Amino acid sequence: MAEHLASIFGTEKDRVNCPFYFKIGACRHGDRCSRLHTRPTISPTLLLSNMYQRPDMITPGVDPAGQPLDPRKIQQHFEDFYEDLFEELTKYGEIESLNICDNLADHMVGNVYVQFREEEHAAQALQNLSGRFYAGRPIIVDFSPVTDFREATCRQYEENTCGRGGYCNFMHLKKINRELRRQLFGRYRRRHSRSRSRSPPRHRSHGDRPHGGGAGRGHGRHYDGGDRYRDDRGRRPRSRSPGGRKRGRSQSPGGRRNRSPVREGSAERRAKIEQWNREKEQKESGNNDNNNNNNGDDLERHSEQPQQPDESGYGY
Repeated sequence: MAEHLASIFGTEKDRVNCPFYFKIGACRHGDRCSRLHTRPTISPTLLLSNMYQRPDMITPGVDPAGQPLDPRKIQQHFEDFYEDLFEELTKYGEIESLNICDNLADHMVGNVYVQFREEEHAAQALQNLSGRFYAGRPIIVDFSPVTDFREATCRQYEENTCGRGGYCNFMHLKKINRELRRQLFGRYRRRHSRSRSRSPPRHRSHGDRPHGGGAGRGHGRHYDGGDRYRDDRGRRPRSRSPGGRKRGRSQSPGGRRNRSPVREGSAERRAKIEQWNREKEQKESGNNDNNNNNNGDDLERHSEQPQQPDESGYGY
């Protein structure tokens, strides 16, 4: 039962909660609606009700004096308001989206929806905007349940085919030019790209390269506050031999590291051990024969030599 209620929450099948308030954050029935308007206690989205005042508020395309308005001036008036509001709201945190309704119905006319990246930023903006005024009118701000504006916008309005006009119950979001959007929201993209980008590789000069027969393949090291240097990967520096060369893995003449040999089986190891023992015995026996031959030759040479008479004159 609980899963069924959760699946139909905020839809047309929900007979308790108002689906329009859940999707759009506003209902044309207001407090007289037969279904509940559950206001969130925390949300990343704020609703600033009826904040934007169109120049042609009374009659579309005509000013209060009855004079026709240039559509370019209406768009410029809107973009000035959009930029002014964006610069004020960005003081409280990063803005995901800022949408302003172009509807004419009382419950949606001039509604501003600002969605922050973090709920804490939205809460801070709510606290600071409450009780303030804009263009001589009080700012009415509250948390909004809207988080997915794709479900709240009128698709027919985006295709210029909406037959209800400004009195449609779905959002008709007014657009700004691409240059202004790139100027306002581009700062966040540049900030994120800088944080994600890696630092460029450091090109070392000849003086920075290790001398004294080092392999030159080690990772970059640099000095800290003292005289000791540390490895960028957190390793301790390898000790050096008295000759000045680093104690590292041997390298092949081609510059590549020698790969470890394939592990042999026990039978192969026993056969190798027996072969080594036989070679050792043969080598030892060969050494003994050579020693015996050398001793015999010395005796023969000694016997062949004639005895020299004693120069002292004492013979026996």
